[in-house]
Amino acid sequence: MDMQNRDRTTPDVHKPTQKHKSATGLDVQSVLNIQQNPMVLIDDQYRIIAANQAYQEAYGVQSDEVIGRCCHEISHHSPVPCHMRGEDCPHQAVFTTGEAHDVRHIHYDHQNHAEHVRIRGHAIKDQDGNTYLGEEIIRLPHQEEDITCGDMRMVGRSPAFMKCLHHIEMAGRTDASILLYGESGVGKELAASALHQFSARASEAFITVDCASLPETLFESEILGHERGAFTGCLGRKRGLYEMADRGTLFLDEVGELPLSMQAKLLRVLETGTFRRLGGSETLHADVRIIAATNRNLLEMAGQRQFREDLYYRLAAITIDLPPLRDRRDDIAGIAAVLLERIGKSWGGQWTLSKDAERCLFAYDFPGNVRELRNILQKAAALADGPVIQANHLNFTGVIPAFEAHAAASPGAVRDFGTTASVTRGGAQPDDLEALLRQYQGNRRRVAETLGVSERTVYRWLRRDA
Repeated sequence: MDMQNRDRTTPDVHKPTQKHKSATGLDVQSVLNIQQNPMVLIDDQYRIIAANQAYQEAYGVQSDEVIGRCCHEISHHSPVPCHMRGEDCPHQAVFTTGEAHDVRHIHYDHQNHAEHVRIRGHAIKDQDGNTYLGEEIIRLPHQEEDITCGDMRMVGRSPAFMKCLHHIEMAGRTDASILLYGESGVGKELAASALHQFSARASEAFITVDCASLPETLFESEILGHERGAFTGCLGRKRGLYEMADRGTLFLDEVGELPLSMQAKLLRVLETGTFRRLGGSETLHADVRIIAATNRNLLEMAGQRQFREDLYYRLAAITIDLPPLRDRRDDIAGIAAVLLERIGKSWGGQWTLSKDAERCLFAYDFPGNVRELRNILQKAAALADGPVIQANHLNFTGVIPAFEAHAAASPGAVRDFGTTASVTRGGAQPDDLEALLRQYQGNRRRVAETLGVSERTVYRWLRRDA
């Protein structure tokens, strides 16, 4: 069915319809009631024509309260279908392809509380060949709505975030190697931790390897371990990170920074799962799930012979793109609240954002993504003279047109922040890096905070220029 040419106008059908039966007289309601999960039957005009007993009990409604009304009106409190708001819509997918479709969505219950749900959309046909959407609703437990990774949480309701989270959940249930792509500061380690939590290995170790700061001379010792006497000053046996991740997950952060010689050694281990500790003769085995992350184009690097193509394909059985913060602006306020809660616990205080401060954050592009947002909030909390952070407490490293437009529209709401450094995007090295290093007497941490990137990123730029 052509979704673009279909009439979107919803007729006045809010009165309950008669009990829906197929051409053979089959009672659809009875068939739906066999399904244990909440389920509704929806026609091609988004109208609910039947709701099973599990749905009525889960959402505290009677069937005649929802029959004849549009699914997006009930589930999303929206006057338009979810695909028109940028979401992955099972209705659009099923009526376009005729295939089943799974998505993760935000739904509202009968008390107007938002909850994460997984939707399974099924194409159902009657005897006349008419297609309907059978929408099965799987209500997720609270721990899957609020994914906690150490002292941070994955937070968001934007379409970009929900789509990414759905991919993470589905990929996490496999045992395939996963490659995460994303700009500096988007939270790749947080995503890797979520993948681990969704997997069958969640109760086992999650080990992180910082590839950007791992010296080539220590690669084998750190990854594979060593035996006593393996090198001068070696006094005892050490288990390597790969061995420590046995039955769990090994996260290779900034994997694009590995020198070619280290890539070859890593590939041999990943291909076979077997290894020897440095200085040892015994062949050992470990069952390890690999997650890697990078902000660089590894295939392009492979074409330039800077990254092994065979290692890329070993790592990238599944690839997941993590959206930058500017593509999920609706999540900024929620992420800021979580970051301020974390700052408050660490500093012994409590801070919230004023509406003007929220608007300023919403208008900013965040080239350093969530990491830059954290740095901005830390500075703001330190400058605030009370528990409420105002717009004039926010100190940005770069100003974008959207922010300038907001400032012009709200004179006096924000101060002239100026630009203390060139804005970096996607891990690109700024032109004034050397000047900043001189300004801060070589203090990489201060430079990183100014640029809104990690200290590890600054280290990588310096090593690349060496």
